[in-house]
This record gives sequence, C-alpha cells and structure tokens, in this order.
Amino acid sequence: MVDCRISAKSIAEQLGISREWVGSIIHEDLDMRQFSAKWVPKCLNTDQKRLRCQSSEQILQFFRRDPNDILSRLMTIDETWLYRYDPETKQQSMEWRHSGSPRSKQFRVQKSAGKVLASIFWDQDDILHHDYLPKGQTINTEYYSSLLVQLKENRREEVTKSVLFLHDNAPVHRALTTQKKLAYLGFHSLDNPPYFPDLARSDYHLFIVAAETWLDGQPSEYFLSGLQKLEQRAKKCTELRGVYVE
Repeated sequence: MVDCRISAKSIAEQLGISREWVGSIIHEDLDMRQFSAKWVPKCLNTDQKRLRCQSSEQILQFFRRDPNDILSRLMTIDETWLYRYDPETKQQSMEWRHSGSPRSKQFRVQKSAGKVLASIFWDQDDILHHDYLPKGQTINTEYYSSLLVQLKENRREEVTKSVLFLHDNAPVHRALTTQKKLAYLGFHSLDNPPYFPDLARSDYHLFIVAAETWLDGQPSEYFLSGLQKLEQRAKKCTELRGVYVE
C-alpha cells in the first residue's frame, strides 16, 4: 500500500515467489485490481471546491422546497459553435457501377473554416430564443445584455419575474453590467458552481443548415430531461465536497 504502482513482477522478485502466486494473492485473497487514474480537465483549488459546494447547496434548497417549481421557473443558455460540414454521407455517395469499375473517392468530412456562434435560451418546454453572432463580432456585455432584452420581449408570456436564470461563469456572464441587466429584467440569477457541467442539450448534433429545424422538432420531454440533471449533479458535487467530476 506504500507504493500502489508497484508491479506484480517486482513483488515476486522481492519476495522470491512466483509471479502466478503473487497474482493469486492480490486478486483472490486481497480482492484488488489495478485501475488507471481518471483524467479530469481541471485541478480545483480549495476556494473553488468551497464555491462549488455552496452553489450546489443553494440549488438543492430549491429542489427540496418544490422540484416542480424550480423546473418550471428554470431557464438556461448554451453558447455553441456551429461548423459547416460536407453534408454528403457515405450512404448518400453510393452509386450503381459494374463490378469491375473503379470506386469513386469520398474524402473525409472535416470542419470548414466557416463557423458561427449560436446562443440558445431554453426552459423545460421549448427553445425560448436563439441568436447567431454576426460575422466579425464577439460576445461582450453589451451584446449579451441585448440578447437578454430580446429574450424577454420575444417571449413575454413565458419570461416572468419568477424566472431562475442559470448560465455558466464566462466573464461576460459574471460581469457587473450583465448582473444589473438581469436584475432590471426581473430575473433571479442562480450561482453556477465553478466548472459545472453544462445542462444544455444542444451541445451535440447541431449543424448550421439544420439547426433551427432540429431545435424546433424536439419534444418538451427532451428539454425537461436536461434540466432534471441539475439536482443530481448538485447532489454529487456536495457529496464529493466540490471535487470535479464529469
């Protein structure tokens, strides 16, 4: 146990016994196995772990009071880069040819230089608002604040003063200007635990040509299942005392 990385061969040499005997003792008598370390993207410090626990506990308090209430009021945003891909698949490229004819070549599909940043706001039922960042612009506090205003104006019936707004800890989201705009619009901003996994279900399978069609075609259960993960992740975060997990 002093050196958990020692090999079975080294143990056998030090003890002067066979490698098979060492393996039998380790696996059968001690019931031990070798496991590789799990790689995680962030090495969190003490303050980050503490903040993760505090923010997760705040979220769990809403779920303890009324899970249906927080899910009905919760709104989140995902900012996703959409790339332009070659739309032709291998199946679509199939052609009728004689058995002796040479096959045509289909090059691998790769990301092109063309991409656009999509900002997608959603709740448990549907997409509330989406925006595509104009070419040459960057997301700053002024632009992001304008999206929040559009969100409330476009879907005034869904966006009320009881909204619980959850977004990640990007600088533009944490900026004082953004926080003031959220308060002005009547949104209650939930603290997002540092390096918390995204809730958004739009991270995958989005392509620039079909993005809007794909989003509009998802049933309400699809969005609800994403928000329901918030309680589970907050619990795991507090149980592990803020240690990073996927």
